[in-house]
Amino acid sequence: MSFGGTGTPRFGERAEPGPNDYCYRHKDRPSFTLCQRCGRTICSECQIVSPVGVLCAECVRAAAPSTSARVGRSARVITRKLSDTDRPIVTYIFIALCAIVFVAQMISSWFFGRDGIDPVTATLWYAPVYSLPSDVSATLSSSFGFEPWRLFTAMFTHSTGFFLHILFNMYALWLFGPGLERLLGRLWFTVLYLFSGIGGSLGVMMWVYFAPNTSQALFTAAVGASGAIFGLLAATFVALKANRANVTSLAVLIGINFAIGLIPGAAISWQAHLGGMVIGALTMWLLLITNGPRKATQRVVAMSGVAVLIVALSMLYFVVLPG
Repeated sequence: MSFGGTGTPRFGERAEPGPNDYCYRHKDRPSFTLCQRCGRTICSECQIVSPVGVLCAECVRAAAPSTSARVGRSARVITRKLSDTDRPIVTYIFIALCAIVFVAQMISSWFFGRDGIDPVTATLWYAPVYSLPSDVSATLSSSFGFEPWRLFTAMFTHSTGFFLHILFNMYALWLFGPGLERLLGRLWFTVLYLFSGIGGSLGVMMWVYFAPNTSQALFTAAVGASGAIFGLLAATFVALKANRANVTSLAVLIGINFAIGLIPGAAISWQAHLGGMVIGALTMWLLLITNGPRKATQRVVAMSGVAVLIVALSMLYFVVLPG
């Protein structure tokens, strides 16, 4: 079969490309494929497959959002994720902080550690001697001074010689943190965690008044988020008890873990556990009785009162020196 006209191809013969049947970018490459958006001829190298068909590079580039648009979209996505109250952001932040500090401790231990002590840990840990007035601590050693911020920083450090220390603490935080964060909201969960962590350090500090060996207790350093973790456990216990839920299994869990710290030679600060539990339970009880929009001011006043109590206890050595 053939077509009429002398210039037309016969059946089975390849048609010669016309003047417009060459790639707009590569003039020596014939092609019969057109961009679905602008209609330009594009060769196989210039073809970009899209959901709406084959497009040229210029059309794809024109359809792509600008840098400012991409940044704005990323910001909106991050904002939506942060505003999602079901996402326990604060819990993840505390876990990340402890992990970052632990990595810094490990690196410091590898390169600068001496006698099992690295500079990062020694800078952040807490010992009751750091709560003594400067003139009193100076009589004991020139290496110590009044450094009250260690009550706070100690909760983010962990033992580098016992990896399970941070592993157990972070696992417990991952288990109990999200539920409390959703219940209280991010702000008050943060307050609960920090108060409990400082309460753990205060437990170590207060033990000096009762320790058989005052000098040893003054210089015994403590690290770890255990005080904060036990504060969260106690807070969960108070919340469940207030809702008349069965707390037997949780009470057993708290009792067993607290008893482990009492084992001689365990090198676990049960004093920090006790201090964290007391402050955590008190804070949670006040948060529960001041729950609701009509009690917002009362809640702020109650939490401010706990903060004042913590500060007062941290300054107790200035009022009554340990023996």
